Amino acid sequence: MKLEIDLEKFKSAIFKAEKITGKNLTLQILNSILFIASGKSLKLRATNLSLGVDIEIPAKIEREGIAAVPGSFLLNIFSNIQKNDNKSILLEEVNGNLLITTKNNKIKLKSYSHVDFPSIPIVAGESFKIEAKKIIDGIKMVYYSASISDIKPEYSSVYIYNNENNLIFVSTDSFRLAEKKIKIKNNLENIENLENLGILIPFKNITEILRVFDDVSGEIDVNFTKNQISFYSSNIYLTSRLIDGIFPDYTKIIPKDFTTEIIILKQDLLNALKISDIFSDKFHQINILVKPKEKILKLSNQNINIGDNETYLDAALSGEDIEFAFNCKYFFDCLQSISTDSISIKLNQFIDPNTNQYITKPIVISGVSDPSFTYLIMPMNK
Repeated sequence: MKLEIDLEKFKSAIFKAEKITGKNLTLQILNSILFIASGKSLKLRATNLSLGVDIEIPAKIEREGIAAVPGSFLLNIFSNIQKNDNKSILLEEVNGNLLITTKNNKIKLKSYSHVDFPSIPIVAGESFKIEAKKIIDGIKMVYYSASISDIKPEYSSVYIYNNENNLIFVSTDSFRLAEKKIKIKNNLENIENLENLGILIPFKNITEILRVFDDVSGEIDVNFTKNQISFYSSNIYLTSRLIDGIFPDYTKIIPKDFTTEIIILKQDLLNALKISDIFSDKFHQINILVKPKEKILKLSNQNINIGDNETYLDAALSGEDIEFAFNCKYFFDCLQSISTDSISIKLNQFIDPNTNQYITKPIVISGVSDPSFTYLIMPMNK
């Protein structure tokens, strides 16, 4: 293998591929990036057996060939090679070593035998096309609500399904839930016929999927079977394992009626939450008091090691008086997914006739006049 390649394109491909390498002490071959030089391009391949990626970039191929090189070493090397006068680099495989030549560097890196490098599966099943930005934005707006524990795999995932003219993204850890609806009418081929679209992408794969496709424009081809999904753009092919499970029917827990509503500027709430979080305990608990008739909206909490805090906010309040506690961190997370300047917080509290105690239903948060994003937070016991 011998070739010349653009430095910046090569660095970008290395940074994306290295994150998907296996970091496996038992199977060292999974720690490597496979180089396949053929025709007029160099293909970089990496896999951890749950995720796999092929990234193809143009190159001047003098001699075709294959080499497997430790991904972490490549990342460290090219993190410190700047473009400057190095617009291109030379790569050559000689006697089990990869020679890397730039204007100022001559590096010899030992390579692995590529014979045992796993293949990347070709996923052939149901398929559709979608703009890359739509699917990446949909995932970004909900994935933080997924559970990081694998005890319930369906909770440790991002669930994607279609409903009428919407592609819907959902995740939950049972304490909060995020749902994003993206309009797809006239923007998505074939999906109208996909009645069985219901995909569970593992949470642990989501970060790398976002990293790989975050700067990709144009359309992505999506193919999926019961156990695998693939995403293909003009020069990137990525596959991921899917979770074989059933996502809970979350629509049943979304309250339909509300006794109290708060309309508040997002920035005002964000500033107040930042102050309150300084005084929160290890559970990030903050108390909220709403008295619409008295026009009172108060956040309060205390920390025995720091002190007490009360913050009063200006907001449009309607409905009945209500008081409850919530996890401040959960509120922070959802604000990144709301693009409107004002947000709506809807609440419902009632007395349980059996215990004569107040019961607070999940808090429902959304952008004012934007029904595409819905966020639920379970209230905390005081």
